[in-house]
Parts: sequence; structure tokens; C-alpha cells
Amino acid sequence: MSPARFFALVPAAGIGARSGAGMPKQYVEIAGRPMLAHTLAALAAVPRITQTLVVLSPDDDRFEAALPGHAGWVARVGGASRAQSVLGGLAELRRHGAAQEDWVLVHDAARCLLQPAWVDALIDACAGDAVGGLLAQPVADTLKACDAQGRVSATVDRQGKWAAQTPQMFRLGLVERALAAMGRAATDEASAVEALGLAPRLVRAPMANFKVTWPEDFALAERWLTAPAGARGLRR
Repeated sequence: MSPARFFALVPAAGIGARSGAGMPKQYVEIAGRPMLAHTLAALAAVPRITQTLVVLSPDDDRFEAALPGHAGWVARVGGASRAQSVLGGLAELRRHGAAQEDWVLVHDAARCLLQPAWVDALIDACAGDAVGGLLAQPVADTLKACDAQGRVSATVDRQGKWAAQTPQMFRLGLVERALAAMGRAATDEASAVEALGLAPRLVRAPMANFKVTWPEDFALAERWLTAPAGARGLRR
């Protein structure tokens, strides 16, 4: 058998409704480039990744103009949910020759501060794992549960709690089976794999690997990306 390869899959079919950008947030410019361009550049700088597939909405008419000369694979097979978009991307990877046992690293387009070293750390930790795993960070803040009126209903014990990040790295066949079984309820690939009774490995990553979600996040990402390299605090 040939050694397992590593493919990156970036679902970028969402509209980013919470961002307040008035356009799909993956195309909002941060530090002079569309957010998606920063994300793809980081993945392209990881030598062990064979190829990256970007999953777009079927009616996306911005990608080619926003990222001219993109050398990776693109598929307009995005669905109404993240799970549908990832499943469409996995099917496209199969059409490109990816095998059941190849690894797929699914990464949020909006985690644009990704560093190649963090991806390498994930691959190092999970390439020999029976399940796979994900980048994540231990929760440091006190956690509160709220009621329907926006008032605190409980303080949640943060001991052993981690905030999930991406990439999330699983064998193609496993993550495909997991997402097909869980469907739209899967908020990430790890939750679908967990629903099969498996325990993904947590690989610690820094806070800087945050997901640009709210309007104020764009300015924060801009500051990090334009800061001198030594001042960014992007190390693990």
C-alpha cells in the first residue's frame, strides 16, 4: 500500500451573517488580502500537504477575481450546512484520487492567522493515531450558562474543557462516515467522530488561531497580521 497522504479541505461556502460585513466574510480584505488568501497561504506552506481543496457555494462568483492564480483545487459543491459542504468536498477529493486511508485536514476559512508550524504539530501528533485529532486550546475563562433572558443560570466547571479549533484531521473514510451519520447536527468534524464512540486527540494551539466571526474580530486579525513578526505572539 502507498503511504497515506495529507489533504487540506477548506469549506468556504458560508455567507458570514454574524460578521456584519455585508458580503461573504472570507472575501473581506485583512492586511491587504482577502481573509481566505491568508488561510490558503498558510496551508500551502506545509510541505506534507499534497493539495488543498476549497469548497465554495455553487453560486460563488467572487473567488477567481479575489484569488487570481490560485493553484489549489476548487469545487462549487457547498451545501446549506458545514457538514454538507465538507461531505461534498470529501466526494470531490475522491474524484481527484484521494483514498479511504488518506488524511483530510478540515480547516475553517475564517481562521486566517493559521501558522504552518501549528499544522505540522497536528500532523506529528495524529499521523500515527488510530482516530485523528484537532487543534484546540484549554479554556481559561470562567464559563457561564445563560437562560432565555440572557441571565446567568449556572457557572460551568472549566476543568478539562477545551475550545475546539481547526484544522481537524481524520482519515477520509472515517470522517465521511461520521458526517453522513450525524448530518446537519455536526458542528465540526470531531463531534461527528465522537458520535461514533471514538475519542479524537486534542493538540494544543494558541489563542491566535481564533475564528473571525464578529465585526470586531476583523480589526483584531488585522492588528495581528500587520504586527512585526516578533510581536505577534503567534508561537505555540
